[in-house]
Amino acid sequence: MPNKQISQPELSREDVRQRLIRDKLIVIIRVSDPDEIGPIIKCMFDAGVGAVEITSNTPGYQEAITQARARYPNMLVGAGTITEPGLVEEAVKAGAQFLVTPNTCAELVRCAHNVNVPIVMGALTPTDVTVANRAHADIVKLFPAGSMGCDYLKSLASGPFLTTTFFPVGGIDEHNFEQWMQSGAAGVGIGGALAGPVHSDEEARALTAKVRAIVTRLKID
Repeated sequence: MPNKQISQPELSREDVRQRLIRDKLIVIIRVSDPDEIGPIIKCMFDAGVGAVEITSNTPGYQEAITQARARYPNMLVGAGTITEPGLVEEAVKAGAQFLVTPNTCAELVRCAHNVNVPIVMGALTPTDVTVANRAHADIVKLFPAGSMGCDYLKSLASGPFLTTTFFPVGGIDEHNFEQWMQSGAAGVGIGGALAGPVHSDEEARALTAKVRAIVTRLKID
């Protein structure tokens, strides 16, 4: 269990939402060894990443969120793979400043907003996006985006969902993130392509440099 609990985020729900949109990038951490989380987050921080998401199916995710909040107070730390109300409570108690789901569920939006935390809600079909919007999800996570492609996002974002804030996730990496941004994304979520285990100083330097290049490019765009 976490060694420290944070009952409320320091920032308002809208403050966190605006920071996510401003920074345009959420790095998703999902690993099997909890000891790998700290070195990955350090690389993200050193690279200038503004927000990381630790998935709830990562062992020790609550403690990792609490520790990251303490070590990197200027970085947003969220919880991902939030699929049920119990996980909302669990993640927020650990200090999660935003929540991310793989699925579309209005109940989860209500639970998150009740504790003043924004939610990035998974959606794939036009029906999913409509449900997420009607539930007042703060950001819509198009997932799994890579299976559908940039043209699919463009059809949604430039057509029936002009005012929806989309963060595509799935199949996005350092080679194609700009294409997704040009197709209507307000930001992107990137996981394994950036958040792999770091086993040496050399790997840490290489990962930091790769991520910093993305952060810099997003600031320009």
